Amino acid sequence: MNQVEPGVQYNYVYDEDEYMIQEEEWDRDLLLDPAWEKQQRKTFTAWCNSHLRKAGTQIENIEEDFRNGLKLMLLLEVISGERLPKPDRGKMRFHKIANVNKALDYIASKGVKLVSIGAEEIVDGNVKMTLGMIWTIILRFAIQDISVEETSAKEGLLLWCQRKTAPYRNVNIQNFHTSWKDGLGLCALIHRHRPDLIDYSKLNKDDPVGNINLAMEIAEKHLDIPKMLDAEGELSTVLRLIQSAGRVCCGRTRGSKNL
Repeated sequence: MNQVEPGVQYNYVYDEDEYMIQEEEWDRDLLLDPAWEKQQRKTFTAWCNSHLRKAGTQIENIEEDFRNGLKLMLLLEVISGERLPKPDRGKMRFHKIANVNKALDYIASKGVKLVSIGAEEIVDGNVKMTLGMIWTIILRFAIQDISVEETSAKEGLLLWCQRKTAPYRNVNIQNFHTSWKDGLGLCALIHRHRPDLIDYSKLNKDDPVGNINLAMEIAEKHLDIPKMLDAEGELSTVLRLIQSAGRVCCGRTRGSKNL
């Protein structure tokens, strides 16, 4: 994956004195915020369903529908292309815990550390732990190939987004939450690789809903990224844009520029 080349000039420049890249990792404690929790429920449910539909099923309630471990194991099989151990079909609590443990063991076998996430919490429908688990799965299986200067997947994705959007006015990506609220970051990512799809100069920072909807509509129509969410849940779209960018890099999206 190419980095921003020194000396390359873009139409949308920024003041280096004002552009501050700060390291701010996604914090699971943000899930204590009801508004953040609601948004991530919607975002992560849509992400899970985009994969589960390939197996002819979906979830409605993210903290309830993974409690017996069956759909969780299926999700991992779909996104990894690998078979997990045969699930327990009983309905007792210990059967559910066994299934969730099989899923967690599989995640751990891929070198992922599951901090403070246990099968009992998932079986009990702990929303904070369930969302944290899904975010861990997204990091491992959706953006694991984003590697920048030997950083972790999450840090690498953030740094990649920062570098790709740095030349654009009014875009300052510092995290996976507030930095995307006005929609300009999403539009910048698309414009960086498909400048024919968006006239960035006409975007208005004060129209966040319009910007986000524009980005998602263009992503759906031209980049083969399903419009899974409304303007409130941009994180899933960011992840899908990254996946699309991977296809661009491999030359499978027509009219695209290399990363």
